[in-house]
Amino acid sequence: MTTEITRTVRVHADDVEANTRRGGDIRTTLSPKTTGCTSGFGGVLSLEPGEHVTEHYHPYSEEFLHVVTGRLEMTMDGQVVQLGPGDSLLVPIGVRHRLVNTGTESAHAAFHLSPLAPRPDLGHVDTEKVARPEQPNPSVGGAS
Repeated sequence: MTTEITRTVRVHADDVEANTRRGGDIRTTLSPKTTGCTSGFGGVLSLEPGEHVTEHYHPYSEEFLHVVTGRLEMTMDGQVVQLGPGDSLLVPIGVRHRLVNTGTESAHAAFHLSPLAPRPDLGHVDTEKVARPEQPNPSVGGAS
């Protein structure tokens, strides 16, 4: 039996708008908005040397991070974890976390969060002033 795919399932990072609200260049490629998925969302992140993603937590979702290039430091509830190419990290639900590029080159990572929060506005709780408060939160779609 063959299953017909009836929705978009491939999204290139250049086809979605960068979000820099919390720092870095975050592109949500796979989400309810872009593909109609229902179990989570994910994408790619780029950080230049010294750049960081401001501290926040996810009250409903686990975050999975996989480092492709560069040196990153994730602080989770005060505990520092050093990361390099090939490292993957789980950020449990409710854990405050902040990501910094501690290297001398651009860092690139892939991320996924699951499950989705009941509403997009409940997905992130900022615990540090965001880098660019004038920018909106990433638009991942889903129930509102």
